[in-house]
Amino acid sequence: MTSWTAQDIPDLTGRRAVVTGANSGLGLHTALELARHGAEVILAVRDLDRGEVARAQIAEAARSGGSALLRQLDLADLTSVRTFADEILRSGTRLDLLVNNAGVMAIPRRLSVDGYELQFATNHLGHMALTLRLLPALRRSGSDSTAARVVTVSSGAHRMGRITLEDLMGEHDYRPWRAYGQSKLANLLFTFELQRRLDTHRLPVAAYAAHPGFAATNLQSVAPAMKGSALGGLMARLGNSLLAQPAETGALPTLYAATVPGLPPGAYIGPDGFLEQRGYPKIVSCTDAARDESMASRLWAVSEELIGLRFEDLATT
Repeated sequence: MTSWTAQDIPDLTGRRAVVTGANSGLGLHTALELARHGAEVILAVRDLDRGEVARAQIAEAARSGGSALLRQLDLADLTSVRTFADEILRSGTRLDLLVNNAGVMAIPRRLSVDGYELQFATNHLGHMALTLRLLPALRRSGSDSTAARVVTVSSGAHRMGRITLEDLMGEHDYRPWRAYGQSKLANLLFTFELQRRLDTHRLPVAAYAAHPGFAATNLQSVAPAMKGSALGGLMARLGNSLLAQPAETGALPTLYAATVPGLPPGAYIGPDGFLEQRGYPKIVSCTDAARDESMASRLWAVSEELIGLRFEDLATT
């Protein structure tokens, strides 16, 4: 079987995409390849200065193909999420693809603008709020023959995660890696529950999840920097240089989920190598906890309360 690469991405001319965290790492390479194959890509970034560097790089790579637009988005601020989504909805722009890529990993306990634990707020709540608010634009794009897509980037770390509904924000027992695992498990529970609800309402949108394996990005360096740990920063750099695959390879599962025709809705994509740490994209398995429909429903209900949105309201707007 031939290994799938970015060269296998079909022509995306006329397609519109949003990629969160598109200024570096997996998000940058995802946005770059989408634009290179003809898509109009909205780079949703927190830091506009860094985002402009990425936009210029993508525009250069896609000179004969798509385009890149820059917009500010802070996923840890639900007001910022609303402002970002409202701008897209007001423009009347349809949306063919939303890539929920941005994230933080294993950082010391911090709170978001809205008072939620930062990993849970950024990795799960912010992306759920963004997806629901953009649902009308996704619905406008999708059709019976070609569904719009939502791709949420999870992690192999979901395997160590568990959802603690009584202490989602880690107020009583916060451990950075456990909180990260919880947020990545939440990404999968969200994806599968989203697909069930899309099916129930017969909406022309499909939900997918992907994980990059061990990819060399700046994600590993953020926590040591926040802790002021020079040794931690050194270990992160060594791990990236000696063990990790390049970020452009780590982005392949996301690109596969975003673009491969005929992919079954609700599929989870990861690398095909040993322990799914590196390699080419394929459909992979997840833990039983990620497929727990009862927990998914309960987490969905709690999350709707926290973000102040209801799927049913936006599914019919």
